[in-house]
Amino acid sequence: MVTDWRQAGLDAVDTALCALSARLTRGQRGMAARDLEPLRALGLGDRAIHDAVQVAAYFNYITRVADALGVELDPHIPVRGSPAPEA
Repeated sequence: MVTDWRQAGLDAVDTALCALSARLTRGQRGMAARDLEPLRALGLGDRAIHDAVQVAAYFNYITRVADALGVELDPHIPVRGSPAPEA
């Protein structure tokens, strides 16, 4: 999941949520109603879609704040792509 959510064997809803999050992260200016259609087709309603967008947007926001301020990771949190530290 950390390296490629597309290869993680997620169910259809989780895959669509990850795709929406990726789109929101990398191409938010191009977002349109059509980007929500896969979620609606899988049965997600307005509230669930709203919540998913809020979560993705929050994580985009907070990581940018942390990066801008030079916040260092807790030493127990592995850096993406590296092995977890031994306990």
